[in-house]
Amino acid sequence: MRLNCEAEPAGEKRERRERKEGRKEGRQVIKCKAAVSWEPNKPLVIEEIEVAPPQVNEVRIKIVAAAVCRSDLYQLLEAMPKDDFPTILGHEAAGIVESVGPGVTEFQPGDKVIPVFLSQCRECRFCKSPKTNQCEKSWFNVQHDGSESRFTCKGKKLLPFIGTSTFSEYTVVNQIAVAKIDPAAPLDKVCLLGCGICTGYGAAVNTAKVEPGSTCAVFGLGAVGLAAVMGCKAAGAKKIIAVDINPEKFEKAKVFGATDFVNPKDHDKPISQVLAEMTNGGVDYSLECTGNVGVMRSALESCIQAWGVSVIVGWTELHDVATRPVQLVKGRTWKGSHFGGFKSKDGVSEMVKAYLDKKVKVDEFITHNMTLDQINDAIELMKHSKCIRTVLNISPE
Repeated sequence: MRLNCEAEPAGEKRERRERKEGRKEGRQVIKCKAAVSWEPNKPLVIEEIEVAPPQVNEVRIKIVAAAVCRSDLYQLLEAMPKDDFPTILGHEAAGIVESVGPGVTEFQPGDKVIPVFLSQCRECRFCKSPKTNQCEKSWFNVQHDGSESRFTCKGKKLLPFIGTSTFSEYTVVNQIAVAKIDPAAPLDKVCLLGCGICTGYGAAVNTAKVEPGSTCAVFGLGAVGLAAVMGCKAAGAKKIIAVDINPEKFEKAKVFGATDFVNPKDHDKPISQVLAEMTNGGVDYSLECTGNVGVMRSALESCIQAWGVSVIVGWTELHDVATRPVQLVKGRTWKGSHFGGFKSKDGVSEMVKAYLDKKVKVDEFITHNMTLDQINDAIELMKHSKCIRTVLNISPE
């Protein structure tokens, strides 16, 4: 007989039982379809894989929808580190929690979630600082030997991709890299908030800190660049110059708030000089959204020398970036932005709410809808700049 103790509240007892049942359900290996990248620069292969149960602090997610991002192509076609294959790519997605591992209290089966490639543990010095959105426990900061993989195909371990691997009907993600979202959110739309839209929009609003009445230039009009245009408009910029070598993208940029359009191929002088002549010396803010180091330099040198701020948003690790010191000595600031400066779990949830409140656009980024079986077609569309975002409808919601 137990003495001197209070009865457990009914709500807590029910919650504990539900978590226990969720873990019990999650003890089974799940067989499902996934798009496997067996080697770099080769088409993905639709395979049956086995997804192990979530371990301590992990969440197993049924992926409802995933989008193809240029970062997936960068890994597959450009970076191509052979030690990272075979793998399951994908990192821009949304789904429903299927089960949780021991130690998980924030999530339960049935929750709508978005996996995030940049974690937020809320405990490290970075997470506690308002100066950064980095996390010391981020996938990028941890050594990986393959032991964390929960995927198997044909007897071989498949390496997870930046902790998410969303080109699969099911994935397993650490709870510090999962954002719980409003249950009213349509997953086939808000999946885009897992990377591109937050990255571009936040680069303008959080990193550059665009001011009302300012002049901005956005280089590159993919999803990230269009989101940067949207962020500049939301911040109150009066002139937003969209820069791209593909003029077919200009009409789309207008939808998100661009006021002027420049194709560098139409000019026989450096684009920085063109923009300087358009803006009485240079723009207040420039955002580079291509991952091209030459464009990064042009974006910096397009800023007004006294106070211009240029933000590098595009990702690459293949080349060095350079400029003459005088470009900075005279007062320009060169900054970088990772995931738009958003604290990932918090920021994604906030952006989903902003979408539901019609404060940010999402649907307008989607140009194609396909199935997981069509993923190589989706990759081809992006390779040839024939889409903004293709959403893969992977599982019914």
